[in-house]
Amino acid sequence: MADVELLKSLLGVHPGFPKPGITFLDFLPILRDPTAFETLLTHFMHRITTTVIPSLPPSPAASTSNGSNTGGDLASTSTIQARPKIDAVVGLDARGFLLGPPLALRLGAAFVPVRKRGKLPGVCVQAVYEKEYGEDIFEMQAGSIQPGQNVLVVDDLIATGGSAKAAGELVAKQGGRVVQYLFVISIPFLRGIERLDAPAYAIIESKDD
Repeated sequence: MADVELLKSLLGVHPGFPKPGITFLDFLPILRDPTAFETLLTHFMHRITTTVIPSLPPSPAASTSNGSNTGGDLASTSTIQARPKIDAVVGLDARGFLLGPPLALRLGAAFVPVRKRGKLPGVCVQAVYEKEYGEDIFEMQAGSIQPGQNVLVVDDLIATGGSAKAAGELVAKQGGRVVQYLFVISIPFLRGIERLDAPAYAIIESKDD
């Protein structure tokens, strides 16, 4: 697809960063090109509106009254099922913060940040995730996700999947349901997507192994 090839052509490739033996794939050049940034968002929105939302179950039915209560007769009622929708977009610290807000605005959804421990005020829920040398903790402000809400999780890249998995755990702890994980880039040989509790989609698959 032409849009994918455009985005691929703008990726920065940095061998030996942040340490020898690692090649860093940088999506930030895409954001410096307004046309490419719009292409990226449009690609995600197409995925969300044509694949993710149509697969969601109907929202709980709401009762509405018809007519009036006259002569002792009870007013008739009918039920209307609300269209399924995305209620919140969760962005991971830190590049998910660049993608989540514009997607949330287009969807009419809330944006909810996930940050490393100690960066968010107030009461937070926590989830531990694995790093190359030990563990770290992600946090989300309590009450950011409501029970039953449909949630997207977005980040720039998925490798081993530890941070995305932790974000999904934070959503679940508040009663929400991750319906899709979205990434600009995936590294398939690391099999991070297999660790997630919901379908995942990446625009670009890195072939480096």
